[in-house]
Amino acid sequence: MINISVETLTVIMIVGILVGVVTGFHLGVVIGALGLIVGLLVFGTAVFDILYSRLFDLTNHYVLVAVPMFIFMGLMLERSGIADKMYEALYLWLGGFRGGLAIVTVLIGTIMATCVGIIAASITMLALIALPSMLKRGYSKTLVSGSIIAGGCLGILIPPSIMLVMYGPMAMISVGKLFMGAFGPGLILSGLYISYIALRSFFQPEIAPSVPAKDRNVSFKKKTAMLVTSLLPVLLLILSVLGVIFLGIAPPTEAAGAGAFASIILVIIYRRFSWNVLKDTLLETVRLTGMIAVVAGFSVAFVGVFIGSGCGKVVESVVLAAPGGRWGAFVAVMIMVFILGMFMDWMGIVFIVIPIVSPIVPALGFDPVWFAIMVCVNLQMGFMSPPFATGIFIFRGTTDPKYGVTMAHIIKGVIPFIILIMVGLGACVAFPQIILWLPSMMIK
Repeated sequence: MINISVETLTVIMIVGILVGVVTGFHLGVVIGALGLIVGLLVFGTAVFDILYSRLFDLTNHYVLVAVPMFIFMGLMLERSGIADKMYEALYLWLGGFRGGLAIVTVLIGTIMATCVGIIAASITMLALIALPSMLKRGYSKTLVSGSIIAGGCLGILIPPSIMLVMYGPMAMISVGKLFMGAFGPGLILSGLYISYIALRSFFQPEIAPSVPAKDRNVSFKKKTAMLVTSLLPVLLLILSVLGVIFLGIAPPTEAAGAGAFASIILVIIYRRFSWNVLKDTLLETVRLTGMIAVVAGFSVAFVGVFIGSGCGKVVESVVLAAPGGRWGAFVAVMIMVFILGMFMDWMGIVFIVIPIVSPIVPALGFDPVWFAIMVCVNLQMGFMSPPFATGIFIFRGTTDPKYGVTMAHIIKGVIPFIILIMVGLGACVAFPQIILWLPSMMIK
């Protein structure tokens, strides 16, 4: 064991994570190795007792059982073809407006966010169904890129979100309350995105022209039928998952099971079901769940060493000493989360930062649910901010090179949406009931 000041140890552990991630190593490997090495140096072999205790506590969080079921539900719905049918219906209704197809893209991203909950699935789905159509109609590549990425990233904020399921146990907050609290900000961001697209398209019609009437020559009755039949299954799925949570009928874990079962039924109804689809979905569910489990396990072990060595107290004292009182401390945390989001996946932030920061929240006088959702909204910017930018790289990897969409188009396209997220954060600060109203209405 070595003798080193807590302040120095804190800097070593925090900087060690950033350096490890930037060098390209997997997040789980970085934090696992760092936690083990520092733990052995500080605690000796006693570190293994700390690691065992933390991992045991993680496996005892019953709500985490919902993670693979929500992942399965999202992946199954991605294969159902529901998004394609919604796009066809909304295309006929809104295609005649300037920017209508980009607005449809954000709307579908918002609606599917209530079913999917995975960024990769949402952005991939939107890129495949919306990108060719918008580019064919002469839409600006920057607007196309920004609307797809921004709309797709809503999938990790609007419930049922995998991120919120993981956040709850880390911060000791009800996942059901987080689900309800995320609806307001999610819809606010969606509304801001749509408003921006509509206004910009109005003043710059050349970047988002309307679809010619001859391409939308469908009777009102048929358009209405297409819209109802595409939206009704999604509404039923939302009711089967989020409705039962809101009404107090079942907690998130059981609701996830109901949602997973309902997703299979929907795929069967849409005639997309096959044993290969089921097998591929199950294998992908296992892969994603395993990746989350690895990061989660190593992260809680790292946090155990970090807090056990007193580093958590150093972070707390630094945050509380920020100028400007509790709002200064809040801004400091938000800046820290934003910067980390530029270099680290959301899982690392939720599993590492949240257990360290959450105990400070009551001391600052903030509602834990409000604070949690503010962090999650903040992370929306991280998904679009280079160099890490999960949303950008998923979109880039999905886009066919023949469309000529460059990284410059993508980055230029997401900048206005990052600014809109800042506006959304400001609205939630000014009007906290945007987040807190629905949780307060939940039936116990």
